[in-house]
Amino acid sequence: MSTQMQQLYQQVILDHSRERIGNADLLGDMAAGPHGSSHQINPTCGDEIELETELGSDGSIVVRWTGDGCSISMASASVLSELAEENTLEGMLDVEAKFHELMHSRGTMAGDEEILGDAAAFSGVSKFPARIKCALLSWVAFKDALNQAQTSLKE
Repeated sequence: MSTQMQQLYQQVILDHSRERIGNADLLGDMAAGPHGSSHQINPTCGDEIELETELGSDGSIVVRWTGDGCSISMASASVLSELAEENTLEGMLDVEAKFHELMHSRGTMAGDEEILGDAAAFSGVSKFPARIKCALLSWVAFKDALNQAQTSLKE
């Protein structure tokens, strides 16, 4: 990866860390549709996130979250929220799987910007095992909250 591309990706992470998309009050039981929530903590560094998903009847998905942690974990939650706004539930499942694959590549895989959008900026993070957990924290919370929302939909 070129130095210019690395700088661009670093800037994307910093921008999302400062201007956090989806960082909002959680609705809990006041959510309009099927929803789930998850509280995750990264014990190695203290990053913490509370994330909520809400499923729309049209296949849309809304992600809201609150949290505190390093720029990587907060930027990752922001990117996740932005991608949820742009995708259907089915699309987000593809994005989530691709992001996990990228994070476990140990830097050997380039991020597919067409699928991952700004999440491709985390490709450099995958080279640092201690930082992978930071980037994945919100995605683990998302998967947990989504499973709860889908379960409530079936009930």
